[in-house]
Amino acid sequence: MSRNRLYLILSIALTGGYAWLAWAFYRHSTGPANFSPCIVKNVTGIACPSCGSTRSLVHLLNGQVQQAVLTNPIGIILAVIMIILPFWLIFDIATGKDTVYKNYRTFEKTIVKKWIAVPLVLLIIINWIWNIQKGI
Repeated sequence: MSRNRLYLILSIALTGGYAWLAWAFYRHSTGPANFSPCIVKNVTGIACPSCGSTRSLVHLLNGQVQQAVLTNPIGIILAVIMIILPFWLIFDIATGKDTVYKNYRTFEKTIVKKWIAVPLVLLIIINWIWNIQKGI
């Protein structure tokens, strides 16, 4: 994948993420919503590993850090990405550098190593089991 394509995809994903989060924050403030965007949960009735991530981010926006972690720890990771990545992309674009792209390529090569991939997959499975147990 080229640098420009990656930056475009990340920009679109961030824009969509912020729009979705704004909508979810609005819905949360006007009352509980019964809508679930999760295809896995809608088809099977079982929560996926990332179910509750939006609610976790909404809890963070409301200053409820403990509730955010308990809802879904993946939300914390998403929050960090959504805070840092826009500034990092702007820095790269403004300076003509490609630090995001280089770090992405390094991450891509690193995450496939067995000693890293296996623990990450196990953490996702544990989070999935926890989501199911919580009844998300």
